Amino acid sequence: MKSHYRAIVIGGGVVGCSVLYHLTKKGWSDILLIERDELTSGSTWHAAGGFHTLNGDPNVAKLQEYTIKLYKEIEEVSGHSTGINVTGGVMLVSTPERLDWLKMAHARNKYLGVETRMISIDEAAGHFPLMDKSKFLGAMWHPLEGHLDPSGTTHAYAKAARVNGAEIVRKNRVLETNQIENGQWQVVTEQGTVTCEHLINAGGLWGREVGRMAGIEIPALCMAHQYLITEEMEEVVAYNKARNGKKVVHCIDFDGEIYMRQEGKGMLMGTYEPNGIPWSPKEAPWDFSTELLPPDLDQIADNLERGFAHHPAFQKTGIKNVIHGPFAFGPDGNPLVGPIRGLHNYWVACGVMAGFSQGGGVGLALSNWIVDGDPGFDVWAMDIARYGSYANMAFTNAKVRENYGRRFRIMFPNEELKAARPLHTTPLYDRYRNMGAFFGVAYGMEVPLWFHPEGKVDPAEAVTFRRSEVFDIVGDECRAVRNSVGCLDTSGYAKYEIAGPGAEGWLSHMLANKVPSVGRMTLAPMLNHAGKLIGDFSLVKAADERFYIFGSGAAENYHMRWFEKHLPADGSVKVRALGLELCGLSIAGPNARKMLAKLADEDVSTAALPFMAFREMDLGLVPAMVGRVSFTGSLGYEIWVKAEYLATLHTMIMQAGEEFGIKPVGGRALMSLRLEKNWGTWAREYRPIYGPYEAGLGRFVALSKNDFIGRDAAAKEKEDGGKRALTVFTIQGSDVDVIGDEPVYHDGNCVGWITSGGYAHAAGKSVAMGYIPRQLVSESNGFEIEILGQIYKATPQAEPLFDADASLMRA
Repeated sequence: MKSHYRAIVIGGGVVGCSVLYHLTKKGWSDILLIERDELTSGSTWHAAGGFHTLNGDPNVAKLQEYTIKLYKEIEEVSGHSTGINVTGGVMLVSTPERLDWLKMAHARNKYLGVETRMISIDEAAGHFPLMDKSKFLGAMWHPLEGHLDPSGTTHAYAKAARVNGAEIVRKNRVLETNQIENGQWQVVTEQGTVTCEHLINAGGLWGREVGRMAGIEIPALCMAHQYLITEEMEEVVAYNKARNGKKVVHCIDFDGEIYMRQEGKGMLMGTYEPNGIPWSPKEAPWDFSTELLPPDLDQIADNLERGFAHHPAFQKTGIKNVIHGPFAFGPDGNPLVGPIRGLHNYWVACGVMAGFSQGGGVGLALSNWIVDGDPGFDVWAMDIARYGSYANMAFTNAKVRENYGRRFRIMFPNEELKAARPLHTTPLYDRYRNMGAFFGVAYGMEVPLWFHPEGKVDPAEAVTFRRSEVFDIVGDECRAVRNSVGCLDTSGYAKYEIAGPGAEGWLSHMLANKVPSVGRMTLAPMLNHAGKLIGDFSLVKAADERFYIFGSGAAENYHMRWFEKHLPADGSVKVRALGLELCGLSIAGPNARKMLAKLADEDVSTAALPFMAFREMDLGLVPAMVGRVSFTGSLGYEIWVKAEYLATLHTMIMQAGEEFGIKPVGGRALMSLRLEKNWGTWAREYRPIYGPYEAGLGRFVALSKNDFIGRDAAAKEKEDGGKRALTVFTIQGSDVDVIGDEPVYHDGNCVGWITSGGYAHAAGKSVAMGYIPRQLVSESNGFEIEILGQIYKATPQAEPLFDADASLMRA
């Protein structure tokens, strides 16, 4: 080892070696990978080695496709075989609900460019003759499935990195990582101490332990996973012979909750059991190396019984070996990647359990991020900033165990998982429960989604891809807002206070819109240096040196990381995330002003409190901040108070609203109401792959003001028009609604995708929002959207369905 490197990667599994290789592709050669034992000696060496592009997030799916197609490249660069076999694969389902899900996955692949096909059970059996056709209802063929040699692939990455100038040191455990005064990292190892500018934690099974050396707790947990390998299977031998040596295709049996592939002349079968067992849940032993855990087939007996029943050939073949070893998981099953807030140049690539599907994409995104300052893709679904400080060891343990057992299960759009809940609650949580609230969770916080009209405590909702039994309940909440007044809880929004003599100039540089005057608020997109959307906020100027920003609660850690990275060194700007220190309620509807007037001692008329005004005022006993704005699109107000006043404020609002028939309103209704205004939301319509003009936010970009981050790119987008355009559609003849990621067709060609949608109850229409090529924006006919395998006519809805001229909202 030298004394100093530009970057050091800790961990010699497939992920660490991929990061190392991709850094060399970016032109960096003064880089080092440190491995405590031998390459692959964590979980990589005993992995099943399967790969596919299936993922709940299409952007991660794209990176998985990149990973699979990368293997040819690293073989050519390294001269080392990965042992890759792209066999293709079948995905099998046994229930109507899973068949709906499979149709959705197939439809999404159309705009991703992956040529999957829905196939008959007979065709599926032709590809995978081990199955019992009577056990299945539907199937999909996927051309980019297969398996490889885990060790060979990892060594191919490593050798390719060395060919490009990187250095690898084995048998050298890292003992400490310390950030020194100049911002660089000191890495203390068994073979000596080195320093570097960038430190990458790709510790795999030891990712948590490596993180703790830097004072952080990474939300990852290792689970003990088993798969078995059979003895020679006559059906496999016959298959290979009949197809000139071609291997049996990869297979995922979703109802059996098993995966299978050929291994030798037999088969490999693995499963994710619902009662999975963590491995070393508090601290991973450093001396665990190329070892396996004792077989425990009783632990997975139920799943194996289903698997053997679905695929009878396994019943008459002996078991040759059982592989039982640990793998690291993140709370939702996706990787944990990116820079760590508050630690300069500290990067993580942990919890990548599907390393041979995702490792290449993780290496690509992280190397771009390190070298260019941006991953170059939308990686929100695997950005470690999607979790906040609430994701401690107990939270992670509960969520990983839940996710592990659901790996092959469906996640319905109206399903709310139960593990690690309730965690964050507002002072109104118990009151809402007694009012009949059905809760969801966002960034660890319990948020009401709808209210049972009879106040039933802990109501239930059947999960479905179609309209559920609470369709009319949500509709009544929407109609209350449009016809009279409703009360929504906004405490789950992210709230930030920005203060100091440099605050205004800093905000002008950070945000694309102009900073408003005192007592006013505005909508302000935030762009990255490439001019893409990384935030959409309400910006308030409360005083000359005091501002507030309101945004998506789920992105709080993500945005604070960006804010803190760009703070001036002179201390002239202070940014603070307020969390539940500041809570909020919103009242909205044509009677909202009359109701507010009953609470306020001052004039709240349009003249005194116009649209987008912001005031500090007393509402009875409660000191409050009131903004004249509402995401419902109706006349409305957002009221912000300290947490200790929230219960009193709510009591006052509900009492004042009795004469107007006020209703409590949940998050589902809010999402319906915003569709009637053609308004997008963060992580759906507004993501880092879209520019502000593409997303319809161009009117909130002030190109004429002083320079701001992303200005030049935004100006170019305005001039060029952008590649895509956010478009709203109404869907005709549908008894189901989009949920997101459906393909959009024009004249029979797949041209775009849906980002979100649902039923606009007050307008009585099914609505979808999505992106299409800009040159099609002027077209009014020929559009269709595929929902659950059915094609529906879609009509562009250029004008909002509600209050198109905004006169009611501004009244």
